[in-house]
Amino acid sequence: MKSFIKTLGIAVLGGAVVLGSYKFFFEENSQKSIYTEQATTGENPVPISPVNYVNATSIAGVDFTEAAEKTVHAVVHVKNKTVARVRQSWSDLRNGRVPYREAIGTGSGVIITEDGYIVTNNHVIDNARELEVTLNNNKTYKAKLIGTEPNSDIALLKIETDEALPYIVFGDSDQTKIGEWVLAVGNPFNLTSTVTAGIVSAKGRDLDTTDANQQSFIQTDAAVNPGNSGGALVNTNGELIGINTAIASKTGSYVGYSFAVPSNNARKIINDIIEFGFVQKGMLGIRGGDLNGNIATELGIDESEGIIVSDVVEDSGAFNAGLRKGDVITMIDNIKITKFSELTGYVTSKNPGDVVVASVIRDGKISQMNIELTKNNTVSIPSIEMDLRNLTKADRKRYKIKEGVKIERTTGGLARYDMRDYVITKINDTEVTNIDDVQNVLRSVNPKATLLIQMKNSAGEIERFRYNMD
Repeated sequence: MKSFIKTLGIAVLGGAVVLGSYKFFFEENSQKSIYTEQATTGENPVPISPVNYVNATSIAGVDFTEAAEKTVHAVVHVKNKTVARVRQSWSDLRNGRVPYREAIGTGSGVIITEDGYIVTNNHVIDNARELEVTLNNNKTYKAKLIGTEPNSDIALLKIETDEALPYIVFGDSDQTKIGEWVLAVGNPFNLTSTVTAGIVSAKGRDLDTTDANQQSFIQTDAAVNPGNSGGALVNTNGELIGINTAIASKTGSYVGYSFAVPSNNARKIINDIIEFGFVQKGMLGIRGGDLNGNIATELGIDESEGIIVSDVVEDSGAFNAGLRKGDVITMIDNIKITKFSELTGYVTSKNPGDVVVASVIRDGKISQMNIELTKNNTVSIPSIEMDLRNLTKADRKRYKIKEGVKIERTTGGLARYDMRDYVITKINDTEVTNIDDVQNVLRSVNPKATLLIQMKNSAGEIERFRYNMD
């Protein structure tokens, strides 16, 4: 999963981890009908405690009080009890103390159904041994982790209660406009029930354009800080349009930039987790970059915004629809596309099999193409720090191999090694023909085992390396 911690200072918002005298911060690197029902108003059966702190009421004639009242009771405090590795002192080594200590991390979450489903960030609950959720009325519950999507930094929790809980309805993040007023609701620095106001500063923001993990955040200037992770970004109607996730800061605290996962993307992930137990990823099937004035001049077109296609993936929806290198995509489903992160964000909210309509410029003429999204066969395997996919016909021909698993990219500590031209054929003594084989092998070994991975490079040579999973 991508790290948000950069030289610039991109920081996730999970709260401080208390560990004796040590202090850590978490770092990174089909919606059911109930989610679209109207929120309960007026006759909320859950006893509500007073709001501790509200930092917005009305700005420039915009009244935030109704949106705050609708949402503040549906944002919860999430406590993550885990075990963290610490640097050992000479005293620790001499006395045989293990390099692990219990740690507590905190963040926020958003209740999205009255029966207790809660969405938060993956980094808030990562490596949790125990999860605890505290509502705004100070009631505390043990939470169960239902599923996660690390690449999008979304996780789904569930608490059990006989009471109907207040919840926030989803808004349409695609319709959110730059300059629109928004509220951020969360628990920064363990200050519960905090509401701040700002505007949408940008959309489709990718915090790191140098890696393969395309992001598409909503950027806002509503003040958020550590502890806000997993909290709600809502519009003035009190509808959920984003999950607050990260800030850009050299200090670790808010300096004017905050970022949220769009609600349409979060809702799609939640649907998939509930229905399938995992996230189904659809893909358009192109590689490309942002159009600019210089490229537009070279192509002889008037448009200076859009996506220029540099490659089309074999057997993808784009391939079958006739999209080709050099085409320029300017709109998807009548939504203007100015950069690749916007395209990625929109496609991420769709399912395999969905059909999107692309406005495409080719040879100076605009045409419409119906493109069926195909299943993205790339799977992230965090335990070995790799993103893998099954072989295509072209791969088999190129590598002169019948079966194996292609390395799409390496992550984490392995990111410094470029293995994109390698195909894994064997792990330990087991041949692997597809991603399922890899996952079966990993399930059968000790989580701290050392693996012997056999690979074939594009020259047809066999290479082996040892990977320590600890």
